[in-house]
Amino acid sequence: MFVDSARIIIKSGKGGDGHVSFRREKFVPDGGPDGGDGGNGGDIVFLCDENINTLIDFKHKRKYAAESGEEGGKKRMHGKSGENLIIHVPKGTIIKHAETGKIIHDMGNSEEPYTMLKGGRGGNGNMHYATSVMQAPKYAQPGGKSQEMEVILELKSIADVGLVGFPNVGKSTFLSRVTNARPKIADYHFTTLSPNLGVVDLGETGFVIADIPGLIEGAADGAGLGHEFLRHIERCRILIHLVDAAGTEGRDPVEDISAINCELERYNNILGRKIQVVAANKMDLIYDEDEKNDIISRIRQAFNTDTEDSEIAVFPISAATGEGVKPLLYHVMNLLNENPADNSVFESEIGIDDLFGEEILPYYVKKESEELYSVEGPRIERMLGYTNLESEKGFLFFQNFMREQGILDQLKDLGICEGNTVRVYGHEFEYYND
Repeated sequence: MFVDSARIIIKSGKGGDGHVSFRREKFVPDGGPDGGDGGNGGDIVFLCDENINTLIDFKHKRKYAAESGEEGGKKRMHGKSGENLIIHVPKGTIIKHAETGKIIHDMGNSEEPYTMLKGGRGGNGNMHYATSVMQAPKYAQPGGKSQEMEVILELKSIADVGLVGFPNVGKSTFLSRVTNARPKIADYHFTTLSPNLGVVDLGETGFVIADIPGLIEGAADGAGLGHEFLRHIERCRILIHLVDAAGTEGRDPVEDISAINCELERYNNILGRKIQVVAANKMDLIYDEDEKNDIISRIRQAFNTDTEDSEIAVFPISAATGEGVKPLLYHVMNLLNENPADNSVFESEIGIDDLFGEEILPYYVKKESEELYSVEGPRIERMLGYTNLESEKGFLFFQNFMREQGILDQLKDLGICEGNTVRVYGHEFEYYND
């Protein structure tokens, strides 16, 4: 069973308490304090595992806790630290804060472990508190608190190319022909109920393609299994839009393409701007050559594509017979070479410090001159620490942060005008009225 979303509770280990004790040895009746330190609590660590491709294990177990540190002992004995808990997830997993729905971290394709929650620090034993006036301290430091939160794990498939289209247009047949994947194939709607990944081998090169289950109108609103399916397209660089050119179910290919593109745009405007190639499938069921040419011409004309070198190329193919498939694949490979991967990492929208930090950090908005304003302070520095302003999503998060924190309102109160410059720790932006 394929599961691409799960909600779990994670908890780091509590730090062990420091110990209170005194030396009691023969001939040393008044020994000093010798209470040892407590051990550190274990961390919660996430790690990508290439042997896992589903989140089904998290449906059977919802609570995950690292070990707590042990209390310190006599004779300056240090308590044992708790073991870290390593949680293995598939590549492409995104970790979200359950309460706000904001992204905490994208595991992506990284092989590096990500420490999500830190264990509590072990408390100091009473041996640390002896002074010239307090030679027998009877207190020790308690261990640091654990951290606990509920998170949502979402799997967004990592593939170079996404295969989209309405149900029963031949996507599974196409995938089985061009890759070694063997999805179930039948002549009824929603045959595919989970994304299938396959590798297209073109000799010395190739790419990974994901068959996204059949979309329907309203998918962006969650109709059918819309959201569950659409999330798997977000990392793809190119989309192959498969349509039933023969209209075997009375559907119009041009209307189908427009409907699916509308759903992509509504779900996420970035999806609507992805590079597309149209594969007009089931051409083997059209026997009249003039009719074939008319259908392809109508599709190209509808999307302003006159040749295969246009922005959206249209390829007449038959997934059943293999006709026209090779030229399509080589065209897609060329597009991938022209548009190198950007690793498609989703930017963090909230930091762990924001969730557990009790201190509300300040920020400062200043008018440096008639046309220059500055925004600084610890809260801004922390935000910049987990935000990539060079990416589109990172910049959108930055804009929302400035609005939600009331910074834009303060700039307006200071008299900022459209076209003025806002400086944020080395970054300069032109202000405009939203």
